[in-house]
This record gives sequence, structure tokens and C-alpha cells, in this order.
Amino acid sequence: MKKLSMSAKVFLGFGIGAVLGLVFQEKILFVQPVGDLFLKLIQMIVIPLIFCSIISGVSSIGDVAKLKRIGAKVMGFYIVTTVLSTILGLAVSHLMQPGRGFGIASIVESGEPIKAAEPMTVGAAILGMVPSNPVAALAKGDLMQTIVFAVFVGVALTILGEKAARVKGVIDEATQVMFKITDLVMKATPYGVCALAACSTGAYGLSVFGIMGKFILTHYMAAASIVIFIYLFIIKGIAKIPLSDFFHKISEVWWVAFSTTSSSGTLPVTLRVTEQEFHVKHELASFTLPLGATVNMNGIAAYYAVTVLFVSQIYGVDLTLYQQAMFIFMTTLISIGTPGIPNSGIVLTVMLLGTMGLPATIMGMVVGIFRPIDMIHTALNVTGDVVSTLAVARLENMYEDEETLPEGEGELVHS
Repeated sequence: MKKLSMSAKVFLGFGIGAVLGLVFQEKILFVQPVGDLFLKLIQMIVIPLIFCSIISGVSSIGDVAKLKRIGAKVMGFYIVTTVLSTILGLAVSHLMQPGRGFGIASIVESGEPIKAAEPMTVGAAILGMVPSNPVAALAKGDLMQTIVFAVFVGVALTILGEKAARVKGVIDEATQVMFKITDLVMKATPYGVCALAACSTGAYGLSVFGIMGKFILTHYMAAASIVIFIYLFIIKGIAKIPLSDFFHKISEVWWVAFSTTSSSGTLPVTLRVTEQEFHVKHELASFTLPLGATVNMNGIAAYYAVTVLFVSQIYGVDLTLYQQAMFIFMTTLISIGTPGIPNSGIVLTVMLLGTMGLPATIMGMVVGIFRPIDMIHTALNVTGDVVSTLAVARLENMYEDEETLPEGEGELVHS
């Protein structure tokens, strides 16, 4: 086991957990506390890790003009890929027709009541990003507000330069401490992933691929389309990374994303893989990846598209091109505002269905099979974060020189 890479250990843990879940079914749920403990440890480090690493990354760029340029490129990639993901989700849904021939009676009598989210406006979304009390935002674990405040601190340190050198030094040292804590927590990843995978398959088994099988398959087809038509182009054409190399290195991130179904929860692994395996400079990765875990939701955008088309097909409602164009715009805004935590898209889907004039009765059934859907879309979210970061790294020449990397570079330590 000691000779195996962390990626291989995580894969092995996921596979063993899935098999145990299928064999022992609900009896395996006694290991749930192990998975919950792993998630708690990740939640413990996410906010301080994001806060310190963003300040350190932004201030390390050292040039406000360069920071603006990088920020514009990163947000450009995030917005464009989200729009394209929504379009592909709609296209695959039109092709697969997952809602045709669905029994309305089975829907109405199934599931749990879902409380609709409050309608989201652009103004409210922007105001919600800015903390009225940064300390309260940190305490509550509000990722978007934490990121906004951290970016302001990083920009201020960049402008002040030598005048704030001591403060920057303290932040950099705190970042090193958080990376070491993250390194310690990540050693438990194979065991946490094993427990989470066992509990997921034990609770759901293969029964989810029944009446909702075509709906689930459509989500996976949409995710595959996004990888093929968007990510492969960016990886090969812009980031200029061999595809075999990319998929080999990103696999560890996928297994953790499958298990946690949380972009934020996967962030420590995403950071480590991007910096250590892809050799992206720390100042870029520590800025783009935490931001992406909060605002870059390609997977959830595809989920909204497939689900809305699914419901419209069930009830025989044909959405016009104008309605679908408006849907793409709304989905982009809502996806950016969707927290990178498990199940966050469910209540917002109810709001989106209401906005499109569609009934939300089906959501009770969707809740029951949301886990396997959330798994693939979380993996898609974090992959999009890494792909966009690699593209910006290539455009800005922000890769480490692999030949000059110091020994022990695999330890989450940066000079």
C-alpha cells in the first residue's frame, strides 16, 4: 500500500467501498461515522485554507494590472464554459427525450415536499457576495463572502507592497500551516472515500436505475458531451496538455468528488493535484480554484438544463426558443450563485421550474435519486475549475519549470 500513489489508493478505496455497499447493502451503513468524520475534517480546513491561500496567491502576483488580466481571463473561461454546458445539457435532453412516456400518476404520489427557494435577482446576488461583517462570514462558512474579502485583502497587500511586507509574511506562513494541515487530513482520503462510497451504494444500490434510469443516463450523457466538446478542446488546444496525462492526473480529484459530492469539499485535493501534478504556480491555483469552487458550476448548469427539459417533456410543455434562450441566461446566473456543497441545486431547481411555468411535483422523486446525479456533476464542476486554470496558466506562462522543481515538491510546501 505504501508504494501506491495517492490517486491509486483513492481509486482502490472507492472501488472497495462500492463493492462492500453492493454486497452488504444497508448493513454497511454502520461505517457512516467514518465518512462523516472525513467530511467534517474537510469542512474544518476549507474556510481557513481558502482565506489564507487566496490572500497569499493574489498578493504574490505582485502587479494589479496582471491581477486584472488574470481575473478577467479566469472569469471569462468560467462564464463561457457555464453557458456552453447549459446549451449542451439542453441539446442532449432534446436528443434523449428522458421525460417522454413517463407515468404522471407515479410522480404525483412519490417523493417528499420541497420548499421552493426565493427568486434570485441580479442585484440580490451581487449584494449577497459582499460581507457586511467579514468575521461573521468566516464564522458562518460563507464561501463567496470569504473569497470577496480575501481578494480585497490580497489587492490591498499588492498595492501597499513593502509597507505591508510583514503582514504578507504572516499570511504566507499561515498558508504553509494550512497546507500542512491539509496534507495530514488528505492522508485519510482513501478511508473516507471508501466509507462514503460504501454508504452511498449500500443505501441506493442499483435500484436507482429503474423508472428514473433514462433521466440519470441523460445527465451522464450531458456530462460526457461537456468533457468531449468543451474540456478536450481547452486541454488540447489551449492548455496544450496531452490528454492521457491529464486524465491520469485528474482521476484522484474525480474519486473524491464522487464521494463528497462537494466542489468545496474536494478543493484541498484539487489544489494539491493542480500544483503538484500539473505544476501550476501557487499564486494562480490558489486564486482560481477557490473562486471556481464557488462560481464555476458547469455540472450544475447541465443538471438544471436536463431537469427542466425532463419536466417539460413529462407534462407535454414545448419550450420556445426564446424561453430556452432566457433559460440559458438564468441558469448561468443561478449556477454562479449555487454553493459548492452537496444537494445545493435541489431547492434552486424548484425556483427555476416555477420561473419557467412548470410544476415542481417531480422534485420529490428526484431527491430520492439525486446522489448519483450529484456525483457526476460535482466531478464535472471540479474538472472545469482545473481545465480553466490550466488554460490561464498556459496563456499567462504560469507553470513551474519541472526541471528546476526542488526535491520534496510533492509535500504541499511552496517557497
